[in-house]
Amino acid sequence: MVGYQEVLTDPSYRGQIVVMTFPEIGNYGVNEQDIESQRPQVEGFVVREMSESHSNWRASRDLHQYLKENRVPAVSEVDTRAVTRRIRSVGAMRGCVSTVTLEAELLVEKAREAPRLSDLDLVRMVTVPEIRPWEEMERPWAGPSRAPGQRPLHVIAYDFGMKRNILRCLSETGCRVTVVPATTPAPDTLDLRPDGVFLSNGPGDPATASYAVEAVRGLWGRVPLFGICLGHQILGLAAGARTFKLKFGHRGSNQPVKDLETGRVEITSQNHGYSVDGATLPHDVEVTHLNLNDGTVEGFRHKDLPVYSVQYHPESSPGPHDSLYLFDRFIELMTPHRQPDDLRAAGSS
Repeated sequence: MVGYQEVLTDPSYRGQIVVMTFPEIGNYGVNEQDIESQRPQVEGFVVREMSESHSNWRASRDLHQYLKENRVPAVSEVDTRAVTRRIRSVGAMRGCVSTVTLEAELLVEKAREAPRLSDLDLVRMVTVPEIRPWEEMERPWAGPSRAPGQRPLHVIAYDFGMKRNILRCLSETGCRVTVVPATTPAPDTLDLRPDGVFLSNGPGDPATASYAVEAVRGLWGRVPLFGICLGHQILGLAAGARTFKLKFGHRGSNQPVKDLETGRVEITSQNHGYSVDGATLPHDVEVTHLNLNDGTVEGFRHKDLPVYSVQYHPESSPGPHDSLYLFDRFIELMTPHRQPDDLRAAGSS
């Protein structure tokens, strides 16, 4: 019912046609606050019914206008629940949306000729072009306290297709955040004197981002690491594990995940089509979270080093707030490894 704007602008959907199951989409229009990137990232949008009117005090325009302005092909009057059942039976498939070719056989052939996600390096298409500081700060810091006058922790965030709300959450926990391109080598990141490195979400097959895996290997054991979604998968590959494509990707904001340490079950927001094979993780890395629907790995950590990750989205945009504590945990992980101020001054000079 809500969250379509966040879905449309989530870079993790780059290269994909998204089908919405709720019968009416667009009833509250589009605003400038709930976008997760500069523009819509989906390749196509399929709905049962697109609302012809909208009502919300923050709305600046309707959904139809927004899609048209950004040249996103959309189709309505589709039985999206039937499409969902089809995908649920056979798994994710390649598709085609056209206003030119109308013959079904030709469209099927075009879909079959389309590249698979494993053939595309989508991360390069969505990452930032250069190193830049994150300066937006919407709400006061509500994270753990720090000593008076103590500088904020400096986090380097690798942008594999990062949602803006992740950056907001890092800022709101008291961090100074610098965003770097996905192709940034480990030595360049270390030259920035980070207190910790965050590995973001993103689209596609993690194996295609071999440059990111190599960078994480260069950071492993030298700085605290926290990854989510694609960042979790890249961290797994850097540890020596394997990843595999799920027949049914995890989508939506109601995925149950069990914390194996506390026994607590979190309702999580997820958007991914690949998973880390827990059986291939090295002996010094342990699984911390499991998906209760299919038993796949939802989190792991190193037993001795400040390294951990989760497959789901703790930034909750849109979705539940069950997992926001993970950002506070990152603060706690970085604090003992804080860079000395004299080294920071030397690095900044």
